[in-house]
Amino acid sequence: MKLLFILVANIFTDGGTLMMSLILLCLLLSIFFLIKGFMSVKSNAANSKKMLKLAVDSSLLGLVIGFFASILGLISAFDSVEAMGNPDPSVFAGGLKVSLLTATFGLFTFIIARVGILILKALQKEESN
Repeated sequence: MKLLFILVANIFTDGGTLMMSLILLCLLLSIFFLIKGFMSVKSNAANSKKMLKLAVDSSLLGLVIGFFASILGLISAFDSVEAMGNPDPSVFAGGLKVSLLTATFGLFTFIIARVGILILKALQKEESN
């Protein structure tokens, strides 16, 4: 368990702490909105639909932040290649890896939230019938 935590922490810092934190915040918000939506499906349908929309928006924001950070990482990788002139391929590969970590985490956030969104939509349709 400790090894897994260290691995995740390393990936988190490799991707850039600021952007990875923003994506994590979007994931946590999506999960929060989904839980609130699930809790209010039977008691307050309007609130459940509102939470569904917020979960959709926060998951999309996490995806967009991930790709934005990926583009910024690619730009910085190309800047370092340009500055070095004839760089070692491992330096360029390392820059590409870092830039793809944020996109991967953004996609992960989107997929996790999307699964919850689909389940919540199914429950809302079941309740409305």
